[in-house]
Amino acid sequence: MSAPSRRRPGPAAVAAKGRLRANGWLIARRTAQAAFLALFLTGPLFGVWITKGTLAASETLGVLPLTDPLVLAQSLLAGHAPETAAVIGAILVLGAYALLRGRLYCSWVCPINPVTDAAAALRRRLGLKEGTALNRRLRHMVLAAVLLASLVTGVVVWEAVNPVTLLHRSLVFGSLAAGGLVWTVVAAIFLFDLAVAPRGWCGHLCPVGAFYARVGRFGTVAVAAPRRAACDHCMDCYQVCPEPHVIAPALRDTGTDVIHSPDCTACGRCIDVCPHDVFALGLHRPRLPAAGTPVGATALRQGDPS
Repeated sequence: MSAPSRRRPGPAAVAAKGRLRANGWLIARRTAQAAFLALFLTGPLFGVWITKGTLAASETLGVLPLTDPLVLAQSLLAGHAPETAAVIGAILVLGAYALLRGRLYCSWVCPINPVTDAAAALRRRLGLKEGTALNRRLRHMVLAAVLLASLVTGVVVWEAVNPVTLLHRSLVFGSLAAGGLVWTVVAAIFLFDLAVAPRGWCGHLCPVGAFYARVGRFGTVAVAAPRRAACDHCMDCYQVCPEPHVIAPALRDTGTDVIHSPDCTACGRCIDVCPHDVFALGLHRPRLPAAGTPVGATALRQGDPS
């Protein structure tokens, strides 16, 4: 394919589908992120405790424990004996993301996602074309280092510096003491993505994203390109995709129109900005290592040309 166009992505989709449909999945993700945060905020703000805790570990309605499995893994390696509820919570979260898609966490739940999305949007608006090229394997190296550090030190290392946990704790509990540090970290991530490495944090450094990519690599939620014959190679999808390397196989005649890469976050932005409704987000049977030729996707929502 030719090099990506540097024109601003989106206007063609707005002209073809209208502003609402051209931002439908983005609106849905922001709504989901706000809803997840709201579950934790009802207690501190209104005294109605729906969910207590943070994204690292929580309890909903006093009966449903949920635990970040990466936190549990670090805790076990550090030699800590977790409570039964923490183990059950981790199994529930692990099972859900393994069944669906691990990196749904990154685009639909993580509170850092709007920050990195904003940096990417500003890069496009400013016409910043270059940046430091980082190896995508780097985040897996960081993940391995985090687990090894927990094993060696006996400390749940990543949770001490995890921007997601720091930000979520600050938003939910309003910790003034940590507020300055939290927003400094958030600003650093924004500036890193903006001025140093495009999509550098989520795509190349964050060990949480690396972990969930491994967890949900055979998940059932996926983006597909059932109308790839209509693609005019405008490259808008590549410009908005947080992991653009995942798109090409689905647009080529490779035996499947499904994006199977575990790096795909199923954010739906490629669907939004495509004026020809090439893409759809849906369910598919997972492609297991010995499954043979993968099958296509069943769309959950696919726009029909007007």
